[in-house]
Amino acid sequence: MISITSAQIDAWIAAFLWPFLRIAALMTAEPVLGNRTIPMRVRVGLAFVLTVLVASTLPAPPPVELASAMGLLVAAQQIVIGLALGFTMRIVIAAIEMSGTLVGLSMGLGFATFYDPQNSAQVPVVGQFMGLLAVLLFFAINGHLMVIAGLVESFQVLPISAKPLAADGFRALALMGGQIFVIGVLLSMPVLAALLIVNVAMGVMSRASPQLNLFAVGFPLTLIAGFAVLLMSLPYLAPHFVRLYEEGIASALKIVSLLAGAP
Repeated sequence: MISITSAQIDAWIAAFLWPFLRIAALMTAEPVLGNRTIPMRVRVGLAFVLTVLVASTLPAPPPVELASAMGLLVAAQQIVIGLALGFTMRIVIAAIEMSGTLVGLSMGLGFATFYDPQNSAQVPVVGQFMGLLAVLLFFAINGHLMVIAGLVESFQVLPISAKPLAADGFRALALMGGQIFVIGVLLSMPVLAALLIVNVAMGVMSRASPQLNLFAVGFPLTLIAGFAVLLMSLPYLAPHFVRLYEEGIASALKIVSLLAGAP
């Protein structure tokens, strides 16, 4: 007769529940796999399937009761780790959208906004275009598989345990948030430089010919120059997007290792 104790049942549930919390938290914070346009049932189902595939490859969970205070702490740690992984990838997409926002403002399209269901806010149309372009390229290079591979590797870098998370990981995550503006400016630099030259040229023209109506000439000229430079720079953006995705996943694993207390 086979007898199953309550301790064995708790261990089986913990072996599935704690990885599921980390994966589900990633699905919540990650900007592509966790997009709000994807139904919640699909995201939960995907997290469930990934947990079933990954749980059997993980080491045994710590001998901690699920209903105890330590068990709740372990569950909270898995949610924090998953959110940190997803937030790191969200920073990459946000930086690309920031570059489009800067371009749109410089072109005079700051008034042309589009509702973004992901952020539940009005965003400039050029920023939305750059974001959609980044998402399409993300799937084109199998970025979703790269994220899943990074997620699986995170269980090796920071296994499920009752050990408290180190503060260095949170500090690195906060510092990485500041890279949104740096990356956004660097990606939009070609268009910004071209528009600066156009604005300087129009300033010289207005000094040479004061009767020139800058409001009638400057706005269309700025739009034409902005769209022309943006069109010419699009083929050169793809390698930078791929590099940002790779660096984002590497940074996510680095943050996980810092949370584990690694130097």
